[in-house]
Amino acid sequence: MTGPDNQLPAGGILGLLDLVEEKLLCLMLTAMIVLACLQIFLRYVYSGGLLWIDPLLRYLVLWCGLVGALSATSQGKHIALDLTAGRLPPAIEPWLTLLIHLFSLLASAGLTWAGGLFLRGEIEAGGAGPLALPLWFWNGIFPLVFGLMTMKYLLLFSMQARKLLAGNNHTNCRAS
Repeated sequence: MTGPDNQLPAGGILGLLDLVEEKLLCLMLTAMIVLACLQIFLRYVYSGGLLWIDPLLRYLVLWCGLVGALSATSQGKHIALDLTAGRLPPAIEPWLTLLIHLFSLLASAGLTWAGGLFLRGEIEAGGAGPLALPLWFWNGIFPLVFGLMTMKYLLLFSMQARKLLAGNNHTNCRAS
């Protein structure tokens, strides 16, 4: 179900967040391309490379995937199974959208919680990752992205609920 009911308004703080997501994705993709090409060049020409590039690229791929999923959430372009397309009466579709937003909200909240537990374990275990940064820094993307995704789904859910309640109030007023 991708459409206007699955998109957040572009203004205000959400617009700023979308802009930051877009710029961060561009920066990370550029860094990945440059580092991968450098590593290929070093391996081809010097039969060796820089040890820190491969782990860094793995974390950048992870970060790009998660930030990209967050960006797709705002645009309503995330992966969706639309099993009901054209099969339900139009009056039920908005309620199904509300239910889907609620499920997505609860799922992302659960993933935020799990990401927090994972991050706490990483902090307790210690260890260094690429660029001598602690591993918890690189894995902190999990609760961060899923927390932001939870907030976006909360907004989508509340906007859809408000729209449905406003529509029902107008319907009741017209009927009387």
